[in-house]
Amino acid sequence: MEDVLNTDQRPKIDDYEDYIFIVLKMFYFLEDADELAVEQISLVFRPGIVISFQEKQGDVFYPIRERIRNTKSKITRNGSDYLAYALIDAIVDHYFVVLERLGEKIELLQEQLVSEPGEQTLRSIHRLKREMIFLRRSAWPLREIISKMEREESPLIQESTTVYIRDVYDHVMYVIDTIETYREMVSGMIDIYLTSMSNRLNEVMKVLTIIATIFIPLTFISGIYGMNFEYMPELRWRWGYFTILAVMGAILIGMLLYFRKKKWL
Repeated sequence: MEDVLNTDQRPKIDDYEDYIFIVLKMFYFLEDADELAVEQISLVFRPGIVISFQEKQGDVFYPIRERIRNTKSKITRNGSDYLAYALIDAIVDHYFVVLERLGEKIELLQEQLVSEPGEQTLRSIHRLKREMIFLRRSAWPLREIISKMEREESPLIQESTTVYIRDVYDHVMYVIDTIETYREMVSGMIDIYLTSMSNRLNEVMKVLTIIATIFIPLTFISGIYGMNFEYMPELRWRWGYFTILAVMGAILIGMLLYFRKKKWL
């Protein structure tokens, strides 16, 4: 009862000889917030009895209940170990639905990284990374649970059921591989974000440097003729002002052409 009520339990399996107790994590997305939510599922089964404990209403067990209502289904013809397998298989299969949603979120974030990265993108990456870590912590113990059910000889698990349990184990391994792949992709997205922001900063600095370089000689010329000495060449010349403007314009055009030839613009 303590393990059932403590919903922060790590997924595990305990064999008490006359019954088996299993703790699992069921993941789903909150549609209104588009956030990953988790619920602890506890299973207790012995010959003829399967007891499940859940935190909330609504789950992935609806197809299992429909199969139970159908008196001709395989669940009704097999023992409690097969029903426990079916419940575990439903939880594991729902991991694929969660991973599909996470994959879509990763694709959207990758598009944002290429087009318009920002602080919101970085926060989304960190939130996705936390979700992947939490999902991984629940998936790895699940592998141990299924492996123990498959390999250890227990009178509570029939040999005919181990074939199905082995299939669940393959699904769990595929889930773990997908999670690891997504984790690497998310970690790489952080590097891409930092590189993208650095490139944007370099582009801004490049533009500012070019602008400053262009105005250095123009400022130099205007500074000389702004010293207001009485005896300066062309100071009282009628066309002096327009000549200086023409020289400054020629310098500006020449520097722009030079930068364009060097492919700096």
